Amino acid sequence: MRVVIDWSATRLEAALVDGADAVVDRIGTDDGLKHAAGRHEAVLDAVLAPWRQAHGALHILAAGMVGGRSGWMEMGYVAAPAGLADIARAVRHVALANGDRLTLIPGLCDPAATPFPDVMRGEEAQLVGHGLDRDAVVVMPGNNGKWARIGGGRIVGFRTFITGELVLLLLKHSGLAGIATQPEGRDWRAFARGLECAAGTDRHGLLTRLFTARTGWLAGQVAPAEIGDYLRGLLIGWEFIEARNAGWWQPGGTVDIVGDDDRVEDYRRAAERLGLIARVAADDTALRGALAIGAESSILA
Repeated sequence: MRVVIDWSATRLEAALVDGADAVVDRIGTDDGLKHAAGRHEAVLDAVLAPWRQAHGALHILAAGMVGGRSGWMEMGYVAAPAGLADIARAVRHVALANGDRLTLIPGLCDPAATPFPDVMRGEEAQLVGHGLDRDAVVVMPGNNGKWARIGGGRIVGFRTFITGELVLLLLKHSGLAGIATQPEGRDWRAFARGLECAAGTDRHGLLTRLFTARTGWLAGQVAPAEIGDYLRGLLIGWEFIEARNAGWWQPGGTVDIVGDDDRVEDYRRAAERLGLIARVAADDTALRGALAIGAESSILA
């Protein structure tokens, strides 16, 4: 049996997969990488013990932060352009003391970025799982979201936008923190107003536009409960504007949106508001990609 793990700073999520690539069970715990520091193997052994007892030794596939500098075992980066075989050749197989086999998937870097190479960890599995068989521009929302170009069966290049991280920082640590409230549910009207601000035709940039979250409140036009979604719309909209200016898309084009949380809907609405056709991918691309990379690495071994 194979196990695909998503081990973040705060959570360990594992999926048990059978020979037909079907998920038969899941386990999720709060044993994040920060909690497991220095004892990663022991934590993983304990979390997966029920599956090991039922099925014997496991083949564990891991991508993302677990292979980062602050993770368990640091993996290098494969340089883009890169295809499935390039990524699979760079995996690391580790025999664990309990008989399990761990396969760590490398990250990806784009040496064409300036002034330093851009990097991703985990998103390469999402891209492989989404499919490299047709040319596409793929948007992957996140705290450090990615725009990637697929062409000729390879991940051609990508850029990172720290949109999600900036939203969190502003709502928690800026002057807005004492004003904005967190209502239940989303306010799509406020989100749309933020998009409109981002898409405005005046010559000012993001730094001026960001202050409208405060001036809108001062003018009585943006309620405290609306600030969060207004800010999300503004920053996601500006991400699209930057991506357009960098040549990632033009009005009337198509983008594929790959993700597994509610930010996918944010990006779908933003894309369509700005004149794009948005194709939303299945939410299990990371799992499918990890399985594909693991299978390819076995063929190449």
